[in-house]
Amino acid sequence: MKSINVKLAVVRLVYNLLLPLLLLVGVGPWVVKMLRRGGFGTGLLERVGVYGNEVEFEASGVVYVHAVSVGEVLLAVKLIKLWMEEYPMDRFVIAPTTATGHAVAKKLAPVAVRVVYSPVDLPFVVGRMLQRFEPKQIVLIESELWPNLLVQAKKSGAQITVANARLSERSEKRYRQLRGVVAPLFGLFDKVGVPEERDVARWGELGVQKEALIVTGSVKFDQEGGISPEARADFQEMLDGFGEGRKVVMALSTHAGEESWIVKSLIGVDALLVIVPRHAERRAEVKADLEKLGLEVVLRSEYRAPVDGENACLVVDSTGELKSWTAHADVAIIGKSFLGRGGQNPTEAIAAKVPVVVGPHMRNFEPLVSMLKQRDAVALASDSIGLRVCVESLLESDCEAMTDAALEVLELHRGASVRTVRELRV
Repeated sequence: MKSINVKLAVVRLVYNLLLPLLLLVGVGPWVVKMLRRGGFGTGLLERVGVYGNEVEFEASGVVYVHAVSVGEVLLAVKLIKLWMEEYPMDRFVIAPTTATGHAVAKKLAPVAVRVVYSPVDLPFVVGRMLQRFEPKQIVLIESELWPNLLVQAKKSGAQITVANARLSERSEKRYRQLRGVVAPLFGLFDKVGVPEERDVARWGELGVQKEALIVTGSVKFDQEGGISPEARADFQEMLDGFGEGRKVVMALSTHAGEESWIVKSLIGVDALLVIVPRHAERRAEVKADLEKLGLEVVLRSEYRAPVDGENACLVVDSTGELKSWTAHADVAIIGKSFLGRGGQNPTEAIAAKVPVVVGPHMRNFEPLVSMLKQRDAVALASDSIGLRVCVESLLESDCEAMTDAALEVLELHRGASVRTVRELRV
């Protein structure tokens, strides 16, 4: 125990020497990003522990939920709603890191939940946050290593827990290379909910205490307690502006370069193409790239009916609407799985009973994707020709058996959210 404490002290000392330098180097690009994402004017003083509310009006003894960006915030909100049903006396603070995550939390979190920006991980800033909210429990969504937050929260008496502790191959490799640094920090976790049985050994080898690891299933894949994807009349009206009755091929959570690659692959396919970029702030870049291909591009944020619907596509440049848009798709293409690495989450399309096409790079969603492949519950495309063949085939086929099989895979994680709340709550 003494040697672990010495290692932890050394790690934290080096970290605190380097962090101010890294912050100075990164402040310029960060300011640019915040300007692009509309993050200024939304309480950014909270990042340095300065809060608008008077201390006496703040809840104390809270469950403090740290969620980095949109995906983590959506999981956090889902867990918090279930948690409040199970334990109505608990009070919550949700702390996103990004401006988009903060906006989604403000929009979707229950009224009683305090939404603040997560503080910069400097000792005195973290100290201000802990002093104000006096959290009894820290919940990290998926897994994040913030040394000062972890160490100071532990010293304050707060329990440190991790929900849906996903470990991609890339992260595992990086953590293994830095095991001497990360193991003392992972050893601070009191409870860690992991999606699969195989994750227990993986996290244990990185320094998490064996008794802290609990198999809960994946909150991200659990459809119980969540809002099912439902089509919206206003969204359908927008789609009808491109021609009533047209089938919709929707590319979900695309990354830079993918939009034009997908559209080139599908030019001439008898369907309306709808692009949903992972980051809405890329709207101008996406629009310019697609216009170079000769398409009329309509942005959801500036919607107007296209002049020529047959030669147009819709770009959904909004945040927090992905689930509802997915319900309008006839075929879903998963972003970051062709030109990117790791893939994006296919479960919302599966939950909407939409047939899914993925590229060769979906390792961030293993073993889910392998299980889908084994049951012929997902279509695989390795290149642009394969993508076109898959999409045309699915548009012409009855895909009920495929979508039913995909739903059966998700059923294996049913109840994960409730299990996570019950197991992690202290």
